[in-house]
Amino acid sequence: MALRKLGLIGGMSWVSTGIYYDRINRIVQRRAAPMASAPMLIESLDFCQLYALREEKDWKRASGILSESAKRLEGAGAEALIIGANSMHKLYDDVSAGVDIPILHIADYVGKALKRAGHKTAALIGTRNVMTESFYRKRLVAHGIDLLPPNMINVETLDRIIYDELMVGKVTRDAQRAMKTIITNKAQEGADSIVLACTELDLVVDVDANVLPVFDSTRIHCEAAADWILEQELVN
Repeated sequence: MALRKLGLIGGMSWVSTGIYYDRINRIVQRRAAPMASAPMLIESLDFCQLYALREEKDWKRASGILSESAKRLEGAGAEALIIGANSMHKLYDDVSAGVDIPILHIADYVGKALKRAGHKTAALIGTRNVMTESFYRKRLVAHGIDLLPPNMINVETLDRIIYDELMVGKVTRDAQRAMKTIITNKAQEGADSIVLACTELDLVVDVDANVLPVFDSTRIHCEAAADWILEQELVN
């Protein structure tokens, strides 16, 4: 079986890049052959240049960094790309415009997964910009998913857990308890599912055993990447 070559723009944290590489390869090995591995080109960026982006000028600089990375990966032979961070999909249109190969948008695949499973009302959990801005939310809504409004207290808690702890590889019981409380509250507010829209959050959330079904965006994105590598993409 000939496998297609995928480019990964990583480095939003080294933890995230490692998770993507590991998961995609495990899926490809399981589906293709015991000795198979995913043909991937990875550019792991310096997260110090992409951390705590607030101002428009900061995002413009980040757009340039990701766009140049995408061009290098395309030039090196990648036939499609993925961006290994939910938050950086804010720059998807800019990055996509600079290359001639497809970029697999994480929120589109999450939306498809929710729709296939019959869920209609989800709570979106991730970094501040993912939870509060439209670039991610509108992709889910386009698949017929209603989203609960973000709770700003949760936003502050999640930013602290993600940036101060998980992105430097720190996992605590306090963070696990906080995530369990947030998810339980979302169930009480009427959500029928949770979208875990930050790669590192599965370090403190039991995706397979929770009060609500948890749709881990990273797992879904990695499955989509493996589907593409193996030419087994789902149409719907």
